[in-house]
Amino acid sequence: MARVVVNVMPKPEILDPQGKAVTGALKRMGHTGFSVRQGKRFEIEVDKDVTDEVLDEVRQFAESFLANTVIENFEVVS
Repeated sequence: MARVVVNVMPKPEILDPQGKAVTGALKRMGHTGFSVRQGKRFEIEVDKDVTDEVLDEVRQFAESFLANTVIENFEVVS
């Protein structure tokens, strides 16, 4: 079975409180020089060959269902 991954991240201009919390925790633990942004990862198993048409279909439902494109960017990786 093939797998397609959709990564969803907040747009750079959107506040990311979870990422800020992780960044702060890392600093308190002595890990400096890091900045974290938290997103979502969806792994989609496909029961057919991953063609351009399948990737287009995944992009369509990622844009309408998996990501809030007002505040998030997404990428589809095969």
